[in-house]
Amino acid sequence: MASPSNYSTAPVSEFFLICFPNYQSWQHWLSLPLSLLFLLAMGANGILLITIRLEASLHEPMYYLLSLLSLLDVVLCLTVIPKVLAIFWFDLRSISFFACFFQMFIMNSFLTMESCTFMVMAYDRYVAICHPLRYPSIITDQFVARAAVFVVARNALFSLPVPILSSRLRYCAENIIKNCICTNLSVSKLSCDDITFNRLYQFVAGWTLLGSDLILIVLSYSFILRAVLRIKAEGAAAKALSTCGSHFILILFFSTVLLVLVITNLARKRIPPDVPILLNILHHLIPPALNPIVYGVRTKEIMQGILKLLRRL
Repeated sequence: MASPSNYSTAPVSEFFLICFPNYQSWQHWLSLPLSLLFLLAMGANGILLITIRLEASLHEPMYYLLSLLSLLDVVLCLTVIPKVLAIFWFDLRSISFFACFFQMFIMNSFLTMESCTFMVMAYDRYVAICHPLRYPSIITDQFVARAAVFVVARNALFSLPVPILSSRLRYCAENIIKNCICTNLSVSKLSCDDITFNRLYQFVAGWTLLGSDLILIVLSYSFILRAVLRIKAEGAAAKALSTCGSHFILILFFSTVLLVLVITNLARKRIPPDVPILLNILHHLIPPALNPIVYGVRTKEIMQGILKLLRRL
């Protein structure tokens, strides 16, 4: 395959992804652990979804929300990781104009969908602990259905302008993306046009969505902690907190990887550019791989359901 030209007078119809521009030899070493993490994420989420689908005792709102989180994880992984591995294994660096911006849309919208799902799960735990008698009447199957529609609609609508704004820019020069995936900033900075509004919209929309979710999550857990500290019965407080433990760990995974990614991007001048690229890939792999494992290990009902499923095989 002929090497792509860095500059062209014709409009760009495809891009070329150059993973780790300074350390391309990393690709061969990284392909194995990334492949294993990808298989783990797909397998663990698949088992979790099948278990919740087949086990009647898991047909409850809390597990439906967990299924939504797993579905989001699966779509994110399938949107990003296969293309990364194709670059590593087969040097398939080209990506069409449409595919690049579609990948950008999925990454932006599904990231905020996951954050919003965590917020709904936090509200679920708040009602379960602070208003246990009202829980069956508040957290119903209808509530989960409405919450799922809200999660998808809110974040898809607010994220849609990001790829639209980027795709409407004029790409008349360099078409080589120094990244493994089509992030908004990696792509739009190749444009001949001014991208100030593009970057400003992503910053404001992204942090408004993530920030509002984070505030509501913190508030929910503040009320939960206050309610737990008031419980006088022996062992009741520990039992109440244990029901939130898995959820809290998942939020910690999600937030920690995202925070590290943000910090490294802000400190680009002090950190090699390949580090944020690697962290961006891991952010689409580590939480999806660990989320179902954490819930499977810490939730007795899910573990029992998985064991029943394995006995049927």
